[in-house]
Amino acid sequence: MTLAPSPPNPLSSKEASTSGRDPLASLRIERTAVRVEHKKRRGWIWLLLFAMLAGAGYAAVRFNQQSELPLQDRLSQSGWMPEIMQQRTEVRLKGVEVQRGRSADAVVVATGYVESRRQARIGARSPGRINSVTFEEGDRITLGDLLAELDHKDLDASLAASAASVARAKAALAEQEIVIKQSEADESRAQKLRNTSAISESEYDQLYFSLQSARARRESLKAELLLSEAQHQQAEQMLENMFIRAPFDGTIISKDAEEGESIMPGGMGGTSGRGSVATIADLDQLDVVCDVQEGFISRVSEQQKAEISIDSVPDKKYHGFVRKVIPMGDRARATIKVQVQIEDVDALLFPEMSGTVFFLPNAQDLQVDDKPRYFCPTSAIDCDPQGDCVVWVVDADKHAKQIKVKVGPDRDGRSEILEGVTGGERVIVNPTELQDGMPVTVVE
Repeated sequence: MTLAPSPPNPLSSKEASTSGRDPLASLRIERTAVRVEHKKRRGWIWLLLFAMLAGAGYAAVRFNQQSELPLQDRLSQSGWMPEIMQQRTEVRLKGVEVQRGRSADAVVVATGYVESRRQARIGARSPGRINSVTFEEGDRITLGDLLAELDHKDLDASLAASAASVARAKAALAEQEIVIKQSEADESRAQKLRNTSAISESEYDQLYFSLQSARARRESLKAELLLSEAQHQQAEQMLENMFIRAPFDGTIISKDAEEGESIMPGGMGGTSGRGSVATIADLDQLDVVCDVQEGFISRVSEQQKAEISIDSVPDKKYHGFVRKVIPMGDRARATIKVQVQIEDVDALLFPEMSGTVFFLPNAQDLQVDDKPRYFCPTSAIDCDPQGDCVVWVVDADKHAKQIKVKVGPDRDGRSEILEGVTGGERVIVNPTELQDGMPVTVVE
C-alpha cells in the first residue's frame, strides 16, 4: 500500500493556518496499485492449484498401471525397495525330459551331432572360370551327374590340334605301309635274279637294306602315332576336367559357387578363387557322433543297441547301434568319440542336427514300460540335510519359484523325478542362494 501526497495547492498552507485542520487529512491511499497486487496473487494461486491437480492425475494413472505389476517390481520402480533387493540373479534353465520305453533305462546318455558317412566338397581338378552351374541345394544326384562346367575354349583348340596330329600320324603310317610293300616286291624279284646271277650282290644288298629301312621307318611312325594319340587323350582329359561331376550318389547340401566365379584346386575363397562348387552328402547313411565321458566308456561296446532322440524331431525315437568306438581320447575334455549308426533314416534327418544318444543295456529280457518317466540334470536338484528336495523354475513374472519333488536314482549326471513334475518344465541349473519370489534373469 502506497501513500501519496495530494497535488500541491498554493492556498492549502494558508487555509490550513486559517482553518486550523490537521495536515494529515490531506493524505490519501492509492487504490489502483492494491487491486493489481491482488490480481497477481490470485493468478499464482490458480497456477499452483492446476499444477497440483495435474500431478495428482499423473500419479493416479501411474498407480493404475503399476497395480498389475508384482509387489517387488512396484517397489523397485517407486524407489522404496533397497538396492540389494532390486538386483536380479542370473540363472540358466534346462528342460525336464520325458522318456518312455527302454531309453529311460539307458546306461549312458551322450549328446552329439548327425554326420553323413560319405560327405565331400566337390571341386575342380583344374583352375578356371565357371560357365554354368546345373544344381540347387537339396537336389538328388547320382554318380557321374554334371554339376558345373568351366570355360574351355582354349582346350577345345588344343584338342582339335591333337586330333589333327593323330590323323597325320596315321596317314604317314599308312603311306609307309605302301612303301614297305613296294620294297618287299623289289626285294623278292631281286632274290630270284640273284639266284640266276642276273644282278650283282651289291644291287641285291641295296634293295634288301631299302626294305629293312622301310620297316624301321614304319616302327618309328607307329611310335609317333602312339605319342599323338597319348597327347590327344591328355587334351581330352584336360577338357574333361572342365566338367565337374558327382563322385557318388547323394544330395546337394551346400552350393558353394556361382556362374562367373573362378575356381581353383585347393582354393580358399577370395583372391585365390573358390575351392569347391558344392558339398554332397549321402543322406541314406547317417551316424550320430557323440562324446562319451571316459568314466562311462566301459559301458559302451560295438554293436550295442541305442535309441536316438533328435532335437528337431521331438516326437520320434530313432533306433541304432554302436558302429565304432574311435580308439583315441580327448585329453582336454576327457571324452571318447563314439559313432552310432541310425538304422531307420528318414527324410527328416540332415547332417549337423543335434541329438541325444541313449545307450541301452545289453539285457534282452529288460521289461519295457511305456509309462512316461521324467528326468532332469542332477545339478538342478536342491536338497536340504533332511533329504527334502526341490527344483526351481521361473514363473511368468521372472521370479524364482520352488517345486517340491521326489527324486530317484542318479545316472550319468541326470536324476529321475518320481513326483512333482509333469514334463516340459524348465528348471534352474545349479541354484545357489535362491529364495521363493526372488527376481531372476534367464541367461541362455
